[in-house]
Amino acid sequence: MSADTPASPLAEPLAWRHVKAPSLDEMEIIAADAYGRLPETFRTLCEGVILRVDDFPTDDVVTEMKLESEFDILGLFQGVGLPFRSESAPTHMPNMIWLYRRPILDYWAEHDETLGAIITHVLVHEIGHHFGLSDDDMEAIEASVL
Repeated sequence: MSADTPASPLAEPLAWRHVKAPSLDEMEIIAADAYGRLPETFRTLCEGVILRVDDFPTDDVVTEMKLESEFDILGLFQGVGLPFRSESAPTHMPNMIWLYRRPILDYWAEHDETLGAIITHVLVHEIGHHFGLSDDDMEAIEASVL
């Protein structure tokens, strides 16, 4: 760290005594903020999307995706994207993005990234893969909001 760089307020070991992992509600607020900062054109792909945060995926998701552990998935997009909707199709459930708090926190603990960057990454990739965007497209979207 250079002399010009201010020390992190958490660089002091005792400052960590009162720091907690975000709750489900706090993680949902972080996710909603990250989603709101995504480019408008990208957000319109998920018109009316509902963001939900849960500690872990359901047992059905773990089984359907053939996961070894509930820690193997950070998020999930469920729904029908705007380009795939049809006026003649029967009504469908709203689009939902699930973020899984405990796997995200576990990933955060093991990587040198901010929690906000991880949540943004998960959001962009859950939406992007569903719509067939390339990794380069998703990286450009992430870079525009971080």
